[in-house]
Amino acid sequence: MGRVYATPEQLTTYTGAPAPENAERLLARASEDIDAALLAAVYLTDDAGMPAAPVTAAALRDAVCAQVEYQLATGDDGTGAAGRWGSVSIGPVSLSDPQGGPWTPDDVDLAPRAHRALRRAGLLPGVIW
Repeated sequence: MGRVYATPEQLTTYTGAPAPENAERLLARASEDIDAALLAAVYLTDDAGMPAAPVTAAALRDAVCAQVEYQLATGDDGTGAAGRWGSVSIGPVSLSDPQGGPWTPDDVDLAPRAHRALRRAGLLPGVIW
């Protein structure tokens, strides 16, 4: 298993709701998503590969918690299968993509709040989706 940037307790604090029964698995999968989104990011790490700077560690923690929160809200079980929108309408804007569209296996369906946490910490240059 790779690095996991948040604990079930931190997820509870972030969401304000009890962590789900499978929180550790969801956090591990979300950490993989964050690592994939940060493929070219450069930051200091400790000997275990965890972020050395507290601000970076906090950004990764918040991004992972946001990713899990997003996956739970979209009905995803951490596999990414439900992470692509099938139909969304916001006022006059309508999006539909029932088959997953032009996504490639390397694409990360990154939660908007996760993206903002990483960008605020200087770990992302801009929109990656």
